[in-house]
Amino acid sequence: MSRISIPSPETTVTASKPLLAAVQQQLGVTPNLMKLVGHSAAALEGYLALNGATAKGKLNVQLRERIALTIAEFNGCDYCLSAHSYLAHNVAKISDQEINSARAANSIDARISAALEFARSVAQTHGNVADSDLAKLRTAGFDEAETIEIVVNVALNVLTNYVNNVAQTDIDFPRVAHLAHA
Repeated sequence: MSRISIPSPETTVTASKPLLAAVQQQLGVTPNLMKLVGHSAAALEGYLALNGATAKGKLNVQLRERIALTIAEFNGCDYCLSAHSYLAHNVAKISDQEINSARAANSIDARISAALEFARSVAQTHGNVADSDLAKLRTAGFDEAETIEIVVNVALNVLTNYVNNVAQTDIDFPRVAHLAHA
């Protein structure tokens, strides 16, 4: 059971209601994460704005979902692993093999592997990556804008991982456990 309550429609903060309605309209469902973050309309608005902005960037949905899986595994966030495994499979159309590989910051595609290894390095080093990490990413063909977007996607996923790990948010997707719990 979630350690921070998941508001019902009746108990949702008034300022969060239109934001959650937009999520419902876009996704056809309102995930527990969104409801939980909706305790603070400011936090929900900020999260949704950053999430929406990253979706308009240079990184495609397949890479963004893989980054989410890499970071969720790194941070041991079962909620995010569950949500992003579902989204990776059903929205981004990533194979189960590649979903599992992404959890280990890996892919059969060398370019994607370089991005995931860099993303994990950003998380491991708290952003203090080595010059060699940047060089590998550049060698794989990522430009500076894409590099910044990888870092921002890491930060966005760390945000949701931490919220879910603190709250122990009730998982409303098919359950996936991080490897330490598998």
